[in-house]
Amino acid sequence: MVEYDKDAIVYPYITEFIRGEIPKRSGILKELEDYARENSVPIVQPETAKLLETLMCLKRPVRILEIGCAIGYSAILMAQYLGEGGSITTLEWDADMTAMARENIKRAGLSDKITVINNDAKEVIPTLSGEYDVIFLDGPKAHYIHMLNDCIRLLKKGGILIADNILYKGMTADEEHVIRRKITIVKRLRHFISAQMQRDELETVILPLGDGVTVAVRK
Repeated sequence: MVEYDKDAIVYPYITEFIRGEIPKRSGILKELEDYARENSVPIVQPETAKLLETLMCLKRPVRILEIGCAIGYSAILMAQYLGEGGSITTLEWDADMTAMARENIKRAGLSDKITVINNDAKEVIPTLSGEYDVIFLDGPKAHYIHMLNDCIRLLKKGGILIADNILYKGMTADEEHVIRRKITIVKRLRHFISAQMQRDELETVILPLGDGVTVAVRK
């Protein structure tokens, strides 16, 4: 039996079991998983990736907005489930990551479906218009709260807002876990969760999966 890790949001033996049941990937997604692991690049955890796939399969979105592209892993993953004529706009502030993401998206044959914008999401989101079927927040965690109003504004009725790393290695839920240098991020994540839960426009659930995920549906 795997010993309990106080920094895990669920018992590690449960995570180990779940990950053991997830089919292994192949092709470019497998390459990106390997690259991320070897180079400490943050991408969604395997169980979070499966949640994304399941939600996308249910929704078959036509327009997706992603905040936090990194090397393009999640965008490529979600693109498999786009509805007819669908597209993804993904925002990434880091120029090197943006270049890598664009190259990976090109290799995946998805350049016509995925557009990567190299800019600060806080600056871009207020300028966007139209409605999105899915919005995936996976950028700087301290900025989630600043983008919530625009996310709701941009989300289509029946659309899904997904936010990753919401429990932040357990720090969001328990003061004893909080690392001093992370206090501001934790406070803002707590504010974001509370704000989501209290918004009448949203039906929100907090899932103790991966590093914590909120899934909200626009009423």
